[in-house]
Amino acid sequence: MLILRPLELADADAALAAQRELDADDFDFLLGYSSKRGFGEFLEQLNAHEQGIGLPEGWVRSALLGAFVDGTLVGRTSIRYELTSDLLHVGGHIGYAVRPEFRRRGYAGQILHRSLDVLAARGTEYALVTCAEENLASAKTITRCGGVLDDIVQVGQERTRRYWVSTASGQRL
Repeated sequence: MLILRPLELADADAALAAQRELDADDFDFLLGYSSKRGFGEFLEQLNAHEQGIGLPEGWVRSALLGAFVDGTLVGRTSIRYELTSDLLHVGGHIGYAVRPEFRRRGYAGQILHRSLDVLAARGTEYALVTCAEENLASAKTITRCGGVLDDIVQVGQERTRRYWVSTASGQRL
């Protein structure tokens, strides 16, 4: 069974490996991580960001949670508790990733479902979830979780699909 939980110091090797793996996709698995500070400081930063402390400009309170199956880090989610105008346009409430070796096993959908549960527990009724227009796998995952396409927006050279998803578990597929 997949669980979401905060990363711990013991997860450093797996999390850093995931960061390297997803570099090939130009995806930042560990948002805000810098090897200059080390993993322990990074975890402290994540805790502070969840409390709204020391947020970089344009950032909002958020949680970066690891997705684990039988103790193995298979992916992660970034859950933003509020939306700025920029996040409302393209970033959304939730950003998730699955490590390449664990793809096509249904983990993306499980990560998204559990992320929606986190937002529901915080009182958010609908979550904005976005993906690149050409990322058909992510678009299918979002749709399977009850996402309704709102529109497709152009940002620079990229086109982004914007979906609204109910956080009420009874309204999700």
